[in-house]
Amino acid sequence: MKIIIVGGGAAGFFAAIHAASKGREVYILEKSAKLLSKVKISGGGRCNVTHRLMPNSQLVKNYPRGEKFLKKAFTYFSIPDTWTWFESRGVKLKTESDGRVFPQSDSSQSIIDALMRASEDADVKIKTRQAVESIKEENGKYILTVSGSEITADKLIVASGGSPSSSGYSFLSNLNHKINPPIPSLFTFNTPGNPIRELMGLSVPQAHIRLAGTKLSYQGPLLITHWGVSGPAVLKLSAFGAKWLFDQHYRAEAIINWDVDMSEQGWEAIIRGFKEKHPARKVRNYPLNELPNRLWEFLISESGIDSETDFGNLSKKQINRLVQNLFCFILNIEGKTTFKDEFVTSGGIDLKEVNPHTMESIYHPNIFFAGEVLDLDGITGGFNFQAAWTTGYLAGKSTH
Repeated sequence: MKIIIVGGGAAGFFAAIHAASKGREVYILEKSAKLLSKVKISGGGRCNVTHRLMPNSQLVKNYPRGEKFLKKAFTYFSIPDTWTWFESRGVKLKTESDGRVFPQSDSSQSIIDALMRASEDADVKIKTRQAVESIKEENGKYILTVSGSEITADKLIVASGGSPSSSGYSFLSNLNHKINPPIPSLFTFNTPGNPIRELMGLSVPQAHIRLAGTKLSYQGPLLITHWGVSGPAVLKLSAFGAKWLFDQHYRAEAIINWDVDMSEQGWEAIIRGFKEKHPARKVRNYPLNELPNRLWEFLISESGIDSETDFGNLSKKQINRLVQNLFCFILNIEGKTTFKDEFVTSGGIDLKEVNPHTMESIYHPNIFFAGEVLDLDGITGGFNFQAAWTTGYLAGKSTH
């Protein structure tokens, strides 16, 4: 029995390890010279393995695409199983305050070493620089064209990862699966020409950002960059809004509340209260609600308030403008920048054509899919790796 896994990433390795058993030949074919490259760079080189423990019903809410599909898959292998698998192989894990899970070593090499050792123990054969050009089915077997040569497999697991363009899926064309066009899923918002970019490097811990004209919104840390706005709130919103923003050609209005705990009435009350108590104090010198100084000065300027104005001299119109800029600051988005370290695409094999209990193609027996080649993706925080472990596990086990 020969089983071939296309792709030497997280899902491919996990699939290979779980497909291997006595008397089976298991091969990983990786098109590049590097194995587990995304594992290596994830989380700034620390590898964000998964997220904090949570019920599957809550876990699936972190996947803009694939929620219903993964709800079934996670019943077989979920966050606790990921912890058990890695810790039983000597990789101690830790949960950080934001819920992300990393190896205690703070090094992705710990994860890579565990996967490499497990694949060696399972006698998985690994071949790099092996680009699969096409796949065809003949007499119940699968023939892969690899660098001009043909390799035959009894069973096949495709874990080739996402692709920034449809051409990355061309080797699957003979299988007649529907492939949803890939579009970026995690990116920052560009705001060319907007003076807010002068605040680059400034961040707020809990902002709320939404896309005007939609119900799409997210809250969390927000960072101002040389290009526009970034940080977890923006990246997660970009994932949920990926298709809508793509259709808008990345031109939209973002509306920001700089403190998620504050309502419009709350902002107004705090300004009027300070005005009443401290009328002689200069507005610019007293950022309310612990807003960063530079952001406060920027917002009062945007509200038409002179830098020398005292709180006691604020007009009703100026207060209203300041409240609007604090509670619903309008930012014009014109373009995006891909968040390269966590590059993720939406798109891939249509989930309706894959069995969520086994990862097997509904058209071709003994072909399985795992990881980002499927049209599923998660927000930042370890969710994409969790999907890779789960789908890789199921694909590998289902070959038995």
